[in-house]
Amino acid sequence: MKSIRVPLALAILAAALAAAPPALAQLELPRVSPRATVSQTVGLTDISIAYCRPGVKGRVIWGGLVPYDQVWRTGANEATTITFSDAVKVGGTEVPAGTYGLFTIPGKESWTVILNKGAKLWGAYEYKQEEDVLRFAVKPRPAAAHQEWMEFRFEGLSTESAEVVLAWERLEIAIPIQVEVIQRVLASARKAIAEAKVDDWRTPFRAAAFCLDNTVNLDEAGTWIDRSIAAKPTFYNTLAKARWTFARGDKAEAIALARKAIEIGQAPDTKADVAPAQVLLTEWSK
Repeated sequence: MKSIRVPLALAILAAALAAAPPALAQLELPRVSPRATVSQTVGLTDISIAYCRPGVKGRVIWGGLVPYDQVWRTGANEATTITFSDAVKVGGTEVPAGTYGLFTIPGKESWTVILNKGAKLWGAYEYKQEEDVLRFAVKPRPAAAHQEWMEFRFEGLSTESAEVVLAWERLEIAIPIQVEVIQRVLASARKAIAEAKVDDWRTPFRAAAFCLDNTVNLDEAGTWIDRSIAAKPTFYNTLAKARWTFARGDKAEAIALARKAIEIGQAPDTKADVAPAQVLLTEWSK
């Protein structure tokens, strides 16, 4: 029987395949520090934070697992990121819209908060200080209760500001953020009112109500209320006129307008909740 001769190259390939380990099956396991995201709209600006949440698990955190005076990824695994849909102020410094790495340098008495252009880093191993967008100091404070899993949350929410709070173990820091909303809303309101139809009473009313609620641009708000009433007198724009008049210091006229608003709101063909007007009328009549 004749032997079969195998070319040398094929023999080497066959040997390599025989020696190679079997392909590994794809295995998905839960992360020790699970991913998390938290987001909040502040004014007209969307803010979101993506991070991984390590647990305390009985360990010494500050000055132990997280060393003092070293750049920290502010979480586990990938570096924590923060995203702004519009330009904002962080710690008083202007920051353009975009996504940034959120790093910190914990200290015993003071922390340094860092926003860095490196938003796709694993930990802080490739962190480069020259890519910092800003740095500022914050004071750590005791947490109200033990926080087993590291957490970001939003507190102190207002139309123009919020605090991003980082809490872990028994410590917290707060990062102040401010957004521009008043001028953006006013510019949008002027454009919308200029384009509104003559019988559109809602658009100028809504713009004026925003001004009254935030005590801004009251002179122009008065003209918007008058335009709304000219289009159609309603409980809502008449009460807005009462509020505007009271803000101008004419209490007697404001009371008369509040009564008129209640009268309109109680008409058979109107379904308005006149309680807010009644509350104001009681307050102004004291």
